[in-house]
Amino acid sequence: MKSRIVVVANRLPVSWDGERWVTSPGGLVRALEPVLQKVNGSWVGWAGNSGDAPGPFEHDGIEQRPVPLSNDEVDDFYYGFCNGTLWPLYHDAVISPEFHRHHWRPYRTVNQRYAQIAAESVEPDDIAWVQDYQLQLVPGMLRAIRDDITIGFYLHIPFPPIELFARLPWRRQLIEGLLGADVLAFQTRASVANFARAARRFGGAESVGRRELKWQGRSIKLQRAPIAIDTAHFETLARSEGVQRRARELRHELGDATHIFLGVDRLDYTKGIDLRLKSFAGLLDQNVGLPRRYAFVQVAVPSRENVPAYQELRSDIEQSVGRINGDYGEPGWSPVSYLYRSLELEELIAYYVAADVMLVTPLRDGMNLVAKEYVACRRNRSGVLVLSEFAGAAEQLRAALIVNPHDVDGVTEVMRQATEMPEAEARARMQRLRRTVRRETVFEWARDCLAMLETL
Repeated sequence: MKSRIVVVANRLPVSWDGERWVTSPGGLVRALEPVLQKVNGSWVGWAGNSGDAPGPFEHDGIEQRPVPLSNDEVDDFYYGFCNGTLWPLYHDAVISPEFHRHHWRPYRTVNQRYAQIAAESVEPDDIAWVQDYQLQLVPGMLRAIRDDITIGFYLHIPFPPIELFARLPWRRQLIEGLLGADVLAFQTRASVANFARAARRFGGAESVGRRELKWQGRSIKLQRAPIAIDTAHFETLARSEGVQRRARELRHELGDATHIFLGVDRLDYTKGIDLRLKSFAGLLDQNVGLPRRYAFVQVAVPSRENVPAYQELRSDIEQSVGRINGDYGEPGWSPVSYLYRSLELEELIAYYVAADVMLVTPLRDGMNLVAKEYVACRRNRSGVLVLSEFAGAAEQLRAALIVNPHDVDGVTEVMRQATEMPEAEARARMQRLRRTVRRETVFEWARDCLAMLETL
């Protein structure tokens, strides 16, 4: 890597714990840290607290450039436009997106602030790599300030079909903002195609082959770059004695069920948790004479708890869990264990190791790394992955059992198939899945994305 890299993301890769700055967990930070350290890079993002932001500082060899956000901007930019408009619209309008002018204006203002701070952080011939849907105007704004740098953009969530994107009153502005980049990277082939179509219709771009656009005299590359995980890290933890012991304890705590199902999600309406519970209830209904044969653990990580739609979703899911346990449970035992909290990484991996069947059934997802994490932890090649066709991961993990999450009875049937699958078939499928997650890691993902930017 020859060029200096400036990452521009909604959040900094560090957070303040009350005494010091600590590195945030996650594969993206782990993958980019060594790259930025090597080239004396910078990271532009929000520190997580409203009000005045601290000045630039260095942490672990990376310059941190905090972006200030007021309380009103957090409400209107982040909760309003990002999560009330863009998030549902880009996830198939699973719930109706809201279109408010008083949310759009702060979105534009905040994007301009990120662009300005990024412009102050770059030097000629640097690479600015902008991340995700919160900052879709930044590439165009940054290019207007600094046309002497290379600009990339990576969208972590799906880019929607044009029929949905067309609803957005500010569709042209977003397209033009994105077209300010030199390289636009997406998780899936479908997102690449969806964006190209929208860019032609609403931005006046012209296609040059399948992966290139011409706009205002510039060439813009389109890249399919599915994000991945630090596979070796998950494998190492999964085979540790502490995790193996905890996995055995979990199976016992779950009543030594013959088949343990697991779901791990942020509590979000895109994840399909409510439908998944209905499918599990259907499986129990088919096996009423076999108590304790099946156990289902659903981990729901709290998310946007002050948003009414999320509060309602939590209530609905908890009522569903209560109904299932009331209908099928026994004294001292419940078929569904519901954990509304985040888990420490080693505890999470113990659940991956303990589970016989992993249920990853979102209604729409850009990728879904939980599916890849589960596969990475199955070192003995046991276990079955049930995966939604609407998760980006389904493009890569074809050896999973692919389902339509809206088909409740169909998912029930696939869950039954997963428990009755011959061992040889299950191992063959898992071996194919493991080859994929071992070959395509988060480090290869970062290398490929930045390599394309560096060649320009």
